Amino acid sequence: NLSYNKLAEIDPSAFAELSNLQEVRLDNNELTAIPSLGPAAASVLALHLHHNRIRSIEGSQLQPYVTLETLDLSSNDITEIRNGCFPQGLHIKELYLGSNRISTLEPGAFDSLSRSLLTLRLSKNRITQLPVKAFRLPRLIQLELNRNRLRLIEGLTFQGLDSLEVLKLQRNNISKLTDGAFWGLAKMQVLHLEYNSLTEVNSGSLYGLSSLHQLHLSNNSISRINPDGWSFCQKLHELILSYNNLTRLDEGSLADLGGLHVLRLSHNSIHHIAEGAFRGLKNLRVLELDHNDISGTIEDTNGAFTGLENLSKLTLFGNKIKSVAKKAFSGLEALEHLNLGDNAIRSIQADAFARMRSLRQLLINSDSFLCDCQLKWLPQWLVEKELQSFVVATCAHPESLKSKSIFAIQPESFVCDDFPKPQIIIQPETTVAVLGKDIRFTCLAASSSSSPMMFAWKKDNEMLHNAEIENFAHVRAKDGEVMECTTILHLRHVTFAHEGRYQCVITNHFGSTYSNKARLTVNVLPSFIKTPHDITSRTGTTARLECAAEGHPAPQIAWQKDGGTDFPAARERRMHVMPDDDVFFITDVKIEDMGVYSCTAQNSAGSVLANATLTVL
Repeated sequence: NLSYNKLAEIDPSAFAELSNLQEVRLDNNELTAIPSLGPAAASVLALHLHHNRIRSIEGSQLQPYVTLETLDLSSNDITEIRNGCFPQGLHIKELYLGSNRISTLEPGAFDSLSRSLLTLRLSKNRITQLPVKAFRLPRLIQLELNRNRLRLIEGLTFQGLDSLEVLKLQRNNISKLTDGAFWGLAKMQVLHLEYNSLTEVNSGSLYGLSSLHQLHLSNNSISRINPDGWSFCQKLHELILSYNNLTRLDEGSLADLGGLHVLRLSHNSIHHIAEGAFRGLKNLRVLELDHNDISGTIEDTNGAFTGLENLSKLTLFGNKIKSVAKKAFSGLEALEHLNLGDNAIRSIQADAFARMRSLRQLLINSDSFLCDCQLKWLPQWLVEKELQSFVVATCAHPESLKSKSIFAIQPESFVCDDFPKPQIIIQPETTVAVLGKDIRFTCLAASSSSSPMMFAWKKDNEMLHNAEIENFAHVRAKDGEVMECTTILHLRHVTFAHEGRYQCVITNHFGSTYSNKARLTVNVLPSFIKTPHDITSRTGTTARLECAAEGHPAPQIAWQKDGGTDFPAARERRMHVMPDDDVFFITDVKIEDMGVYSCTAQNSAGSVLANATLTVL
């Protein structure tokens, strides 16, 4: 061990008597080249030269180290790796080249180490581009390229790394992974891509990663998850997407990850979790959603966590949750740990946690509780389940209980003398509208608090940001202490794009109240595309009348004669309507078939009628 000296050069004769020398530590000196150790070099297994001033790797300098297995050249001044740097005959297994100034990797530079090299560290250099098939190292297990200046990973870049299990690419500036970027890495288990500039993940870029267990994608700019993005990662156990720009989890977006055990999604901007977003994740054990904005999911939505029947840990720390709905955690019967910390929770509906029979840890920390009759159940339930030690819950209302722990209040003190949280009195109603018409949805809410109420509308569980909304408030006359507020959502000239489920959300200091979801269906009045014409037929022939209409929903066609449905051709089964045709036949025409035939096209929006006269000769 000659480390931490000021050696600028080595006299080979100093090692002449060390014929069994296996490890040499010359790190933290002032060497400018790989030293010669004379005949002693032939037995050296490990050579530590990090933290020197070595500027290049010369093949002739390494040639004597015929048994060398570990070479550490990190933290030097090396600028390039070219063919000839590593001569034939070396058996290096571990090569450390991190923290240099390497900007050039010549294709084939490591080929001479193809039979031995297991670990290659090139982190913290200045590499901007990787040549395609830059590494023909079929035995390599770990490759580190983190903290370089890579921007793009081309297809087939890593072909030739048949045994690679760990690839580190974090802290580059990678913004794009082309299709086949990791092709050839069928044995890779861990891929680090955190701290880059990726905006999406698609299936083409992950093609060939059939053995991948861990995928680290945190601290990127990923804003959406492609549903087909994971189709080639069927064995993935851990997916880390924290610190990205995700705003929503759509239905089925993770359905291909049936083997996933851990999913980390904290520190995004997720505000919408569709019902069925986690469908297919039956093996998931840990789900982290800390520091997002999914208050609406917990306060109102049912079924957001459907499909997670084996989940044991769910973290929702710091999500601006003010209330917990009764069915917010439906489907989480196996849950053992639930973290609701750093949320200013005001209310929790009765039995919100009742189906979690395995719950062993429930973390709540809130001094904002509305301690009325609807919260009476909570302290009793927490004590009964021995969960009270994880819960810090104090009252903010009513004034008489302010700052008191819910565990220090007698059950009879939880009373409902007022209703400071808004209550919805008039719900929006399901509506059927004709295309192009104006419609409106109305909500009326009341509160005994003077806290101002704010209004919002949702469509299909997503907030409407540029909607035409009319709000007004008044004091209820009969008692003077209740504020009533009305919000009206106007939809002008409705189209099919307006169809969906609408819901009002009314919020004040004490929490948010969510209305029922009213469905809007847009219909189109029937209109004829074929109308029957007056015809003349002879007795014994076949009369033919045409009638077809369009509309939404598709209109039903019906026929009448002279205003009634009981007519000779119908009774005698001489009337035929082809199911997939627009033609109405009367066979073996008779005199009594003569009259006015009416075609009616009807759907839920209305009906239209067209007449034609049949004359029989």
